[in-house]
Amino acid sequence: MTQHAWVELLNLELETDIGTFGPDDIRPDAHLLDLILKIDSALVLINEDGMNHVFDYDPLVIEIEKLAADGHYETQERLMTRIAQACANCPEIQTIDIKLRKTPVRRGSGSLGIRLSLDENALTALRNGNP
Repeated sequence: MTQHAWVELLNLELETDIGTFGPDDIRPDAHLLDLILKIDSALVLINEDGMNHVFDYDPLVIEIEKLAADGHYETQERLMTRIAQACANCPEIQTIDIKLRKTPVRRGSGSLGIRLSLDENALTALRNGNP
């Protein structure tokens, strides 16, 4: 029997400063993060209630917020790399799917972003210092 479990964080608006803009460029109103983390299903299917039986994602969310507010980023990719590294520091996480997007793109509409998926092997490589 196969069991999978995920932690899903969707549409988290990050307080961040990303991009370099000219006088006529459209500045995004928001940068939004989606994060889907595969974890061991034993951290979801629990026999007793209690934080010591589950993956506590709150410290990771706090770390992501700190990274986002850490200073100016020229690219979304750099912030995404730092978020992936923060996730890699959590041994409970088995795979990562990250989507970071800005909105609006043109004429007050649209979103534009990047997505990164790391399977177990890619996550192990990142943990070992190989992006």
